[in-house]
Amino acid sequence: MIRDLYNVRVQPAEGGSTPLTVEEEQRARAVLFTDLGNVIAERGWVRFPAYSPEERRRLVDVAHRLSAHWGQQVFIEAEDQCAMKLCLSGHGSEPANPLLP
Repeated sequence: MIRDLYNVRVQPAEGGSTPLTVEEEQRARAVLFTDLGNVIAERGWVRFPAYSPEERRRLVDVAHRLSAHWGQQVFIEAEDQCAMKLCLSGHGSEPANPLLP
């Protein structure tokens, strides 16, 4: 059986991740904004994996956008090397510098 492959990207030799296109990045942030925002609105916090600096920056941007959208601060902190926690005031520890640069 022969299958045609469309939009296939060659993986970098060093094993790093392939960067997203501008459109893919916008869609990823929009989905995170909606999905994480719904969970935070329901229970006040959410834990989400972030394995790379790009994923961490994406989550920080989502926290900023949620803060602007709701008019209240959404705090973000690294729980460990692989997870970030986004929470509203009173739903977790609030670090001295709640939003990463």
